[in-house]
Amino acid sequence: MLYKFKSRATADLIMLEANGRQLLEIIGKSPDELHGILTVEQIPAAIAALEAAAAQDAERRAAQAQPEGEEPQEEEAKPGARDPVGLSQRIVPFVEMLRRSAAHDKEVVW
Repeated sequence: MLYKFKSRATADLIMLEANGRQLLEIIGKSPDELHGILTVEQIPAAIAALEAAAAQDAERRAAQAQPEGEEPQEEEAKPGARDPVGLSQRIVPFVEMLRRSAAHDKEVVW
C-alpha cells in the first residue's frame, strides 16, 4: 500500500506504507484510517513534532554509531557500507509540503 498526500498548494507526495505510517504516527494521526486531513491550524504542531522526532532519531543514530569510550574510526568506503536513510532525511519532502500548504492556507489530505 502507498500513502498519497495531497494539497492544493503543492504536487502530490507518495510514500511507501511504512514511511507514511511512521510520519502519521509522529504527527498524532491514525495511520489505520484510509483517508485523513491535516488542517492549516494543525500544520505548525505537525512540523514541530516531525522535527523533534528527527532530532531524537539523529541523536539515537549518533549514539549507536559511536559506542562509549571508543575513539572515532574512519569509515571504509565499501559499497553498501553506508547507513540507511534517517528520519531527518525522510521527513524533508513532507515538511516542505506542510510549509507550502500553511503558507497558502491549504490543508493536506491523504
